[in-house]
Amino acid sequence: MIPHSIAVAVEAATTALAVAGIAYFLFAIIAARTFLSARGASLAPFAPGVSILKSLKGLDPSMLDAFRSHCHQNYLGEFEILFGVSSLGDTAVQAVHQLQSEFPSQSIRLIECPARLGTNGKVSTLAQLASHARHEFLLVNDSDITVSPHYLERVMAHFAPSKTHPGHQSKPVGLVTTLYRGRAHGTLGSRLESLGIASDFMPSVLVARMIEGGLRYGLGSTLAVSREVLQKIGGFEALVDHLADDYELGERIYNAGYRIALSGDIVETSVPAYNWRGFCDHQLRWLRTVRDARPGGYAGLIFTHGFTLAVVNVMASGLSPISFWILALSFFLRLSLAMTVGAEVLGDHQVLPSLWLLPLRDIVATGLWIAGFAGNTIVWRGERFTVRKGRLRHSS
Repeated sequence: MIPHSIAVAVEAATTALAVAGIAYFLFAIIAARTFLSARGASLAPFAPGVSILKSLKGLDPSMLDAFRSHCHQNYLGEFEILFGVSSLGDTAVQAVHQLQSEFPSQSIRLIECPARLGTNGKVSTLAQLASHARHEFLLVNDSDITVSPHYLERVMAHFAPSKTHPGHQSKPVGLVTTLYRGRAHGTLGSRLESLGIASDFMPSVLVARMIEGGLRYGLGSTLAVSREVLQKIGGFEALVDHLADDYELGERIYNAGYRIALSGDIVETSVPAYNWRGFCDHQLRWLRTVRDARPGGYAGLIFTHGFTLAVVNVMASGLSPISFWILALSFFLRLSLAMTVGAEVLGDHQVLPSLWLLPLRDIVATGLWIAGFAGNTIVWRGERFTVRKGRLRHSS
């Protein structure tokens, strides 16, 4: 039998947390609406030469289509695509050769990058690719990213001279990044991951952008930067032992006195057909990386689990009427947030058919968030690592 005073305290605490979760959902909806209203603002045309860098390892079924989307660009400037592999025996090489044959007029180069400069093989390849790039601006995105024909045009416009951006003359753009939606592939793990991107991760990005007056990190969906800025923060070589290289790159550029722009263009990532173990490993990798980078912010993620908190409050309050009212309001706002960000901001057509999975996804996510506190070991591409102070070390 739980003492009455403890039961009352638990009820009060869970009620407060559930109400805070409701407040977060409301704020996230406002942040999404703010982004939607700002997305329509026009930017001055700016089309410098761009080198797109892609680090490859293995071939996914939809990867070639993602590559093709980069060749169909309505871009007035010159651009090239550089693919880097650690070995020419990689299965992705054949896809690059096919792309070259389909787009003979497009500058597409395949470069072997055999040196392992650190524990992060992707960044090691990018560091080697950068030395082969011809243009002043470099753009990095993940190998499975699919983009619109206006992608380069909209991303690079943010680098236009600062006089075209009133109010920001003292802090030029150092990095441009983009939001993204996930394209699920059949399995429950894949659908839960895609739904989480639209209903949880992207809303948190928009909230951070609004609270902090702009982003302080980048997203792997797009990292566009000039050589000058990249050199000021030590180049890709400074990131070769970091797991969250996109976060680290953005933070270093921000701390160097630049701002990070969020493009209105939305890209798409292919979510693997995860089994349950693969889904949990991927989620824990991301969660423990965030906890390592921003422990205070990670603890604050409890407020993003508003629906689960409302469910716990119902149980802690002994099924009181007010707790059911809080649960109903929380669920309504949770659905509203998922539809606002997923359907309106991201244009994700898979969100609405997957809304019935949202309660399951939120409860599982809360459990994984708690598990994120239980260690610093992650699984990445079949290898086990420990994460300490942003750096990767092979785990025994």
